[in-house]
Amino acid sequence: MSRVVYAVAAAAARAVGFFPRLHTLLSTGRAFSTSQSLHQVAGPVWSLGRLNHVAIAVPDLEKARAFYKNILGAQVSDAVPLPEHGVSVVFVDLGNTKMELLHPLGSESPIAGFLQKNKSGGMHHICIEVDNINTAVVDLKKKKIRSLTEDTKIGAHGKPVIFLHPKDCGGVLVELEEA
Repeated sequence: MSRVVYAVAAAAARAVGFFPRLHTLLSTGRAFSTSQSLHQVAGPVWSLGRLNHVAIAVPDLEKARAFYKNILGAQVSDAVPLPEHGVSVVFVDLGNTKMELLHPLGSESPIAGFLQKNKSGGMHHICIEVDNINTAVVDLKKKKIRSLTEDTKIGAHGKPVIFLHPKDCGGVLVELEEA
C-alpha cells in the first residue's frame, strides 16, 4: 500500500473517529494483500492462465442441472461419473468460463463430507489453468504451498490436475489444471 493511501486512510479513520480496526490493520500490515507479498510470484518456467471453472457442490445433481438448463437457459452437459474422484459432474457453459456441478458418488466422496457440513451445497473450489503443471507443482512446493495429494491426477477434462491446500490459498480450495 502506498504511503499516500495509508496516510489518507489513517487520517480519515482518526478524524471521523470510526474504523479504529481499519487503522490497526493499516498500521500493523495485517491486510490480506500484504500477507500475500510474503510468497514469491511464479517464475518464468510456468505461468498462471485463465479461470477454467468454479465448482459448486450440489445435493441434487438433476435438480441443479435442470435449474441452469431450463430456468437460466445455459448449455449444460450430461452428468458424468468420475469414480476415481468420487463424484459425478455436470458442466455449465457460461461462454467465458464454466461452472462444475459436483455430486458425491458414495459416502467416501470428499463432496459427501462437504455436503454434510453444507446441506444445501455451495462453492467447493476454483480451477485455474497453468501452462506447465509439473513445473508449477515443483515451484509451489519450494514456496511451501501444500497440495492435497503428492502427485497430479487426471481431472474431469482428461488433463492433469492438482488441488492446493486452502490454508495456503487464502481459505480457498484451488485446483490447478494443465491448459
